[in-house]
Amino acid sequence: MHPLSAQHILRIWEIGQNQHPLDRALTLLAFACPEISPPQLASLSIGQRDAYLLTLREITFGQKMNCLAECPNCGDRLEFDINIPDIRVAQISSPKVEKYNLHAEGVELQFRLPNSQDLAAIVGYKDVNQANSVLMQRCILQASNNDNSLAYNDLSATVINQVVQQMAERDPQAEVLLNLSCPACEHSWQLLFDIVSFLWRELTARAKRLLQEVHTLARFYGWREADILSMSGIRRQMYLDLIGS
Repeated sequence: MHPLSAQHILRIWEIGQNQHPLDRALTLLAFACPEISPPQLASLSIGQRDAYLLTLREITFGQKMNCLAECPNCGDRLEFDINIPDIRVAQISSPKVEKYNLHAEGVELQFRLPNSQDLAAIVGYKDVNQANSVLMQRCILQASNNDNSLAYNDLSATVINQVVQQMAERDPQAEVLLNLSCPACEHSWQLLFDIVSFLWRELTARAKRLLQEVHTLARFYGWREADILSMSGIRRQMYLDLIGS
């Protein structure tokens, strides 16, 4: 994995303008991990995908993340910092579709963890229960009872719930919950941290800043965009400071 260069940031930002967040996540990883094919990246479990994105954020922008949240009780805004090592619960590993076995209520099951392709398949569903059903049918590879094959509809709610629980345990990075407390009203709640949306907001802000820097330096010195972006951030800032001096 490689940190994102200034050129990469602008290109990813351009590509991602009309993409769904699921596709944006894969676009980010495609630029950071050119040695991994797009199908392999899409096959990463959601937790593994997010572990990759956390690492990408760390090597590109640093460990500390400045976050904002709104209290659901009083509406007050909270600003707080998160250090990536504090929320990292899984290390990145080579893309590989793992298959897991489960025995529940006399049923033998084999399943895999949800990936980006599975989530993309349920994007259009408005009914949560129907979406969950489609997701589970994609991830449960086979089921049997006394050597008799079972269809998804043959499985009880208890068995399905055990599969869901096993998925959560096998892929803990897929759901990162932050424990927050509002200093204004003392209300406490949990907030789901989404690295995809967080990193995209940061990348958007950085891209717009880069465009402003290119505009200023090109206008003052007549340099090409490619030459300006190839400079280090420190060097660009030195020239910007000289313009303002």
